[in-house]
Amino acid sequence: MSELDVLKEKIAYLKLWLGIIVVTDISLVGWLLGNYTVASWALIVGDVVAISVVSYGIYVLHKRIEKEIERLKEL
Repeated sequence: MSELDVLKEKIAYLKLWLGIIVVTDISLVGWLLGNYTVASWALIVGDVVAISVVSYGIYVLHKRIEKEIERLKEL
């Protein structure tokens, strides 16, 4: 398998994980919007922290994918 093919597969795998993380983030935001009136403060704070962490993970993964795409240009 050539280096180009390996890099393409790596980008595809990272995109899969990016999709999973985005769906997780959307679910956490949906839970917060649907339950903020009845949930305890601890759950709300935990959800906001989780949203922040997952959103930061999306940003980091996005930057990594961009870096790998730039590596594709070099080949």
